Amino acid sequence: MAEVLTLGECLVAFVASEPGPLAETSRFDRFVAGAEANVAVGLARLGHSVDFVGRVGADGFGEAIRRRLRGEGVGIEHLVTDDQATTGLMFRERRHLGSAQVVYARRGSAGSRLNVDDINRAADDGLIRGARWLHLTGITPAISESARAATFRTAELARAAGLTISLDLNLRRKLWPDETAAPILRRLAACADIVLGSTDELAAIAGQPVGDGDPDGHPGGLVRAVLRIGPSIVVVKLGAGGALVVSTDVSGSTVARPALPLPVVVDPVGAGDAFCAGFIAARLEALSLERALEYANACGAAAAAALGDQTGLPNRDELAILLASGGDSPDTIR
Repeated sequence: MAEVLTLGECLVAFVASEPGPLAETSRFDRFVAGAEANVAVGLARLGHSVDFVGRVGADGFGEAIRRRLRGEGVGIEHLVTDDQATTGLMFRERRHLGSAQVVYARRGSAGSRLNVDDINRAADDGLIRGARWLHLTGITPAISESARAATFRTAELARAAGLTISLDLNLRRKLWPDETAAPILRRLAACADIVLGSTDELAAIAGQPVGDGDPDGHPGGLVRAVLRIGPSIVVVKLGAGGALVVSTDVSGSTVARPALPLPVVVDPVGAGDAFCAGFIAARLEALSLERALEYANACGAAAAAALGDQTGLPNRDELAILLASGGDSPDTIR
């Protein structure tokens, strides 16, 4: 059985080949995408075994996903082919200035039809009790009621089996507003050992303003509010500012690491998933929280330096090079 289990919707993404508005775009590059699948591929490249549970359509795009994940070494025994729905698609423009427009064709998709029966079948086959870690995101419970139920069922079974559970909040406001998402994500956070998110995502589940940190600008107020929900570790993604982690396991101490310098951001989408893969890999290897942040920042930078969610995810040798180039960074945030 695999070390890590994750579940969700894997999509095919069409990303504009050149920067510019979607209205003027005529050429796209095709990639496999989806937050949990990105994490799964990131972990597999770093030498960790991963099983992915989900659904794809009985179409060419679904087959492309199967080939991609299988080729990366991700376990897909429980990636169901659903002949009643099509594989979800995403179309994304590229921008050097401002946010990029994203258009989804995923309503009623095969991935959104993930359900509790899918999880129970995976559990019956030992995927949960044989794993060490479950990784969840806030996207899957947003795509449908059945996917939400599947997410909570997986968390329930993983908690009973003693797995470490991580939750990347990944709040997608195109899928649901904060007032709908917050109580559901709080319930998931209460099941998790580790919660990862940006300051605005943490603020949403904490029910506090984004600026409600400490007087020095440190987001400690938000972090403490999230810790009270239930996790023992909260990781704050700060983008170009690096990342910090607060853990109740070490008397609430805060560890911070700067981001790796990135001369050009080619494609920031997927960098957060790469960050999660790096962090999880380090913790599976019993490395310190400091080292886990360094892994995470390096993986995030590598992903942002290439076009497509999974293209830049580093393998072990590539990660070692990145760490050697930036591993001596001081314990501060720039």
